[in-house]
Amino acid sequence: MPKKISEQELDAIVAIVGAHSGGVRVGAIRNGLALGLPPRMLQRRLALLIKQKRLIAEGRGRGRYYQLPSAIVGTDNVNVDDAHTSTQEEVYVSLSLKGQSIKKAIRQPVQNRKPVGHNREFLNQYRPNQSFYLPELLRQRLFELGHSQKATQPAGTYAKSIWDRLLIDLSWNSSRLEGNTYSLLETERLLQLGEVAQGKNAQEAQMILNHKAAIGLLVEQAEETGFNRYTIQNLHALLADNLLEDPQAVGRVRYIPVAIGGSVYHPLEVPQQIEECFDQILDTAAAIKDPFEQAFFISVHIPYLQPFEDVNKRVSRLAANIPLIRHNLSPLSFVDVPAQAYIDALLGVYELNRIELLRDVFVWAYERSCARYAAAQRSLGEPDPFRLRLRDLIGETIKAVVAGSMHKQQATAYIRKVAEERLAQADNTRFVEVVETELMSLHEGNMARYKIRPSEFANWQRNWK
Repeated sequence: MPKKISEQELDAIVAIVGAHSGGVRVGAIRNGLALGLPPRMLQRRLALLIKQKRLIAEGRGRGRYYQLPSAIVGTDNVNVDDAHTSTQEEVYVSLSLKGQSIKKAIRQPVQNRKPVGHNREFLNQYRPNQSFYLPELLRQRLFELGHSQKATQPAGTYAKSIWDRLLIDLSWNSSRLEGNTYSLLETERLLQLGEVAQGKNAQEAQMILNHKAAIGLLVEQAEETGFNRYTIQNLHALLADNLLEDPQAVGRVRYIPVAIGGSVYHPLEVPQQIEECFDQILDTAAAIKDPFEQAFFISVHIPYLQPFEDVNKRVSRLAANIPLIRHNLSPLSFVDVPAQAYIDALLGVYELNRIELLRDVFVWAYERSCARYAAAQRSLGEPDPFRLRLRDLIGETIKAVVAGSMHKQQATAYIRKVAEERLAQADNTRFVEVVETELMSLHEGNMARYKIRPSEFANWQRNWK
C-alpha cells in the first residue's frame, strides 16, 4: 500500500508557491522546504496538487513554473457586470476615472483579454523633462507632503533619522505585496533579534532579511547610489540572495524567457534587446530631474521590462526610493497598499501600457507613507474609514494585549485570533496590521486613549521588550 502523503507537506508546498505571485520553479520550491524531499517525491506531490487544482503549471522542462490558480490577478472569475456590487466592500485605493476604467478592463476574465508582447515604443516615446507621467501640480503636492527639515543636509540624512521605522515598514510591506505571511510584529522580531517565526518557511524569512540588506545599501550609500547598473544590479543581488534556482542569475540581467502568471503580457525574450532596454531605462531615469517623476518612472518600467529572472517588482519598489532618499524626502514604504490594487495597477501597465491606475496607487501610497514619517503630521482629508469603522474593536484588542502583559509572540497570536473570530476574512490582514502598528507606537504619552493605566503599561513594557 502506498504511503499516504502528508497534508502538512502539501500545505508547505502551496505556501511557498503562494509567496511568488509570478510563479516559481521546482528548485526554489525544494530549497524553501524544511522537509528536504527528494526530487521525484517532490514531483509526485506537485502532480497531486495540480490534480487537486490547488496549483497550476506553465512551461516545460527547466522553464516550468508553478503558481496558485489566482497567482497574479486573483480575480479571473470576476464578472465585470457585477464589479460594482462585488467590490463595494473591497479594500482599495482612491481611484481617478481613468484608474477606474483600467481596473475594469484588466478584471475581465483572462481569456477575454488580448495577448500582447513588449512594446518598445512605450519606453521610446518618453522624453526626460519633456514627458511627464506625474503632472506638475501633482509633483508639487507630493513635494509639499514629503519635504523634510533635513533637505539641505547630506543625502540619506532623513532616512537615517527614521531608520528603525523605515526598515520594518518597507521590509514588511514590500514582502507582503509578494505574498509573504509574516506579520508586522514577526517582521520586527526577525529584523531586530534574528528570530524566525514559528510555522513559517525559510524562504519568507530570507525575503525579509534580503530587504534589510537592500535598504541598508540605499541609505548607507545614498551619495553613491543612482540609476546605474551598479546600483540596480546590486539591489537585485541583495533582494534575490538565496531565493533563485540559479545562483548565477542573482544580480544578472536575464537571458532566458520569463512568464507572468495570470497575465496576457509576454515580456521581451531576446537578450540583446533586454540589455538595450535596461540601459535605456536607467539612462532615461538618471536624466529626469524631478525625484517623484524619477521614482514613478522606474516603478513603471522595471516591472514592464522584467530585466531579471525574478524579483523585478521588489527591485522597482526599492529603486523608487533612490531619489527620495537622496533628496531627504519622505520615503515610500507602501504602507496600507492593498496587494490587489498594486497587482491590478501593474497589469494595466503590462497589458494596456496605461499608467493611470499605478499612478493612483503610487500617490495614495506616498500620502500614507508621509503621514507615518513626517515630523509634523499633515492632514490627509477624511479619517481612515477602516479605522473609524473598527475603532472599538481596535481599542479593545490593544487594551487586552497591554492588560494581559503579552509579549510580542503572544500578541501576534491573540490579534490574529480576534481577527479570525470577529471579522470578515477580507478585513483580517488590515486589522492585524493596524493593531500591531498601534502597539509599536504606544508610549506613556498616548496610552490614555486606550484606557490603559500606568501600572498596566509598565508591566506590559517589561514583557514587550
